[in-house]
Amino acid sequence: MTTDSGVPVDHALLHAAEEAVAAYARGDDHTVAAAARTADGRIVTGLNVYHFTGGPCAELVVMGAAAAQGAYDLRQIVAVADEGRGILPPCGRCRQVLLDYYPSLTVLLGPRDTPRALPIRSLLPEAYVTADQ
Repeated sequence: MTTDSGVPVDHALLHAAEEAVAAYARGDDHTVAAAARTADGRIVTGLNVYHFTGGPCAELVVMGAAAAQGAYDLRQIVAVADEGRGILPPCGRCRQVLLDYYPSLTVLLGPRDTPRALPIRSLLPEAYVTADQ
């Protein structure tokens, strides 16, 4: 399915995040899973690490997991909350980090039955960007 932005929704990516959160979410420590599609077609998943000092969100964990697998070009990402809470938009910190690392990345948002894919740039209008972006 292609959304209004013209970007196809990667339903396998959404399914992978849903599977990860259903299988591994545990108490208050891990409540969100993210999945990202790499340029070579792999799907990388990760869970948030809740901590009162501001542990990493699931999207940031996926970035590290992808890098640990030699994948440095993510194409699309989605985060899903536990207990059927659905797709979550990235927080402000994640939006900035995702934009800095992957300026052409798209993010899945919206209701589970009608998700849409939006460019990360559209989620952070008037964003700070470095000169090389």
